[in-house]
Amino acid sequence: MLVRLAAERATGALLRDHGTLYLVEGQIVHAESPAAPGIDVLLTSTGRLPAEHWQEAVDRAGTRGRVGRFLVDSGRLAGGELELCHLSALFDAAYFTLAPGSGPTRFRYGAAHWLGRIRPVSAAVVERESRRRRQLLDELWPYPDTDTAPVVRRAAPSGQPVTRRQRAVLDLADGERTPGDIARALGRPAFHTLIDVRRLAAAGTVATPRDSPAPAPPVPAWVAQVADDPDTALLRRLRDALEAHL
Repeated sequence: MLVRLAAERATGALLRDHGTLYLVEGQIVHAESPAAPGIDVLLTSTGRLPAEHWQEAVDRAGTRGRVGRFLVDSGRLAGGELELCHLSALFDAAYFTLAPGSGPTRFRYGAAHWLGRIRPVSAAVVERESRRRRQLLDELWPYPDTDTAPVVRRAAPSGQPVTRRQRAVLDLADGERTPGDIARALGRPAFHTLIDVRRLAAAGTVATPRDSPAPAPPVPAWVAQVADDPDTALLRRLRDALEAHL
């Protein structure tokens, strides 16, 4: 369906059980998933943008679909900062949305989103990046259910060295939080946390489900509208920057 919608230059929201992709004229302009932190979390959890400034932007520009533009025009964020954070959130959510077995697919034509115009990405680029991430994670630990199930720290230490980033993940591995919950608590992209969790699982430091999948989160009711030409060079820089911090 995504290929067909891209070919017909459709505008609206593609909904699946694990998330939603938002298209404008066949390009993906935004993505959200219950399993990944949203752009608001990535901006506010680290202190880069005070929560009250984010709320002000939503209150003053949300109904006009210009939240992103308000943040830039008001000097709260530089345009490049917003684009990079938006792309990080988009690829994070798209990974879960496009996961195999993510339930039925529905499309809501003409849907719009309050975030507004930032920078769209071609469906082919998003699909290719999702496959690349899935392959990388499977090479680390080939049990994808780990991505959405609660992370449980093993009682006995594995004896493997743990990095500072991984230690922060382990401190929150209480058997109730999923990788997405941990990512939100730390203000990190979900993909970074998935890398840490799968490495810890491979080392035997955390327990991981291998038999039954975690229950699917409820279908969100999000829609979006954004537009611009994709900048593949920016996408490559974003990918390199993300990988450099793994």
